[in-house]
Amino acid sequence: MPADTRQAMLDYWKEHSKEASVQEMMLDTCAEELTKEELPEILSYLPDFRGKTVVELGAGIGRFTAELARKAKKVIAVDFIEDFIRQNMKSNQQTGNIDFVAADVTRMNIPSESVDFIFSNWLLMYMEDKEVLALFGKLLSWLKPRGQLFIRESCRCQSGNKTRGANPTFYREPEQYEAFYESLTSPCGLYGFNLLFSKAVQTYIKRKNNNNQVVWLLQKVKKIDSPAPGVQSWQDFLDKQQYSTRSILLYEKIFGRTFVSTGGLETTEEFVDMLNLCPGQSVLDVGGGIGGSAFYMAKNFGVKVTVIDLSSNMIKMALDRAQEVGCGPDEVVFEVGDATKREYPAESFDVIYSRDVILHIADKLSLFKKLYNYLKPGGKLLISDYCCSPGIHSEEFKAYVKQRGYYLLPPLTYGKLLDKAGFVNVVSEDRTEQFEDILRKEIKRTERNKEEYFKEFDEDCYKDLLDGWKDKQSRVQRGEQRWGLFYAEKPTA
Repeated sequence: MPADTRQAMLDYWKEHSKEASVQEMMLDTCAEELTKEELPEILSYLPDFRGKTVVELGAGIGRFTAELARKAKKVIAVDFIEDFIRQNMKSNQQTGNIDFVAADVTRMNIPSESVDFIFSNWLLMYMEDKEVLALFGKLLSWLKPRGQLFIRESCRCQSGNKTRGANPTFYREPEQYEAFYESLTSPCGLYGFNLLFSKAVQTYIKRKNNNNQVVWLLQKVKKIDSPAPGVQSWQDFLDKQQYSTRSILLYEKIFGRTFVSTGGLETTEEFVDMLNLCPGQSVLDVGGGIGGSAFYMAKNFGVKVTVIDLSSNMIKMALDRAQEVGCGPDEVVFEVGDATKREYPAESFDVIYSRDVILHIADKLSLFKKLYNYLKPGGKLLISDYCCSPGIHSEEFKAYVKQRGYYLLPPLTYGKLLDKAGFVNVVSEDRTEQFEDILRKEIKRTERNKEEYFKEFDEDCYKDLLDGWKDKQSRVQRGEQRWGLFYAEKPTA
């Protein structure tokens, strides 16, 4: 960072470190009340680091240091404001497993592959873009293979209400941080970061109606080939191609407000009715898109829904839709994440629900085993998904599946995998006839509302959407593309 910028940051924090208090650390006059909810929430997102080496960046006065030290073998607590580190040491030196370091992390060096877990809270927003990218490279080198990195940043705008003078903070869009870590590989190109999950801090949504406090959990992994030319990852593939913001708005237009899955509200009502939901139950919505099904379940049945979706575009829009329909974080929580990598505690959910999403996942059996583990005994699973006919497929159909990044199975094969994963009372239904009827209605409605589409989008978007639906209808009529509905339960004992 240029000297003048670094000095601006130092001056900024000297102004806000005179008392070394939690109000100064959080730059908020309500900090003591906020931290009662925010601190345990942040800790709940961390991976298991018991007996491991942890580096804490932006350690400050030690809000998290003592909590990390309780489980870790060793904590290296780093902050570039000496007053903060002195206060941290005064509060926590008796722990005995903490090294307190007053240093500029951009100039620090730690041996390669010596750290299991890195925790960073409100740090990157005080660095320029080049510094952030360079630091990601350092952190990648410090971590052992499979090591994890947790980041929390203020995005888009200031969150704390404390009066301040000049403010040199960089309030980036979340997508900028994603671009930084997705573009990065180790010097030999062997390792990079994979996203495990990202979400807005729920305390700030509840207390301040603010979804701009964002966390990420990343893992150092061996890099695999890109899923398509010009994209870095499957998340990048989805956000840049199938689920661009415009594509999502087009899907929502055809399916109905807040929905991006087949049949919209109509099929949601039908399928949710099969689950006999009860107030207070916990639901995981895998690939929940912009929230339609989650809002319906929460509002009509009093359940709490966790939505996970790999598309950051989907979740960004879902947070807007949640405000629109009046669904708060006590009802629906949203995460950007890969369901094949995200880890929830065993027996966390009463119901798992997924609509037309698992078609993107090749190893469905491994996913089903994870979902089985997440369900409580007697818990229910309901999935709708694109399927294919058994036997040989046309070149046109193969090209369509490849271009979309789909992995399709015949409905009966799909059901057998659920059996193999341990589920009981498995019901596999070929709902292709219903699918074809829905497509027919959607095409007719889209043609009838042509002028409305032209006003909101343009003629090319309308034509592409309609042609896509008619192509889908043709694949269904030829018998190659099918649609399945699957219900299963976890044994009670």
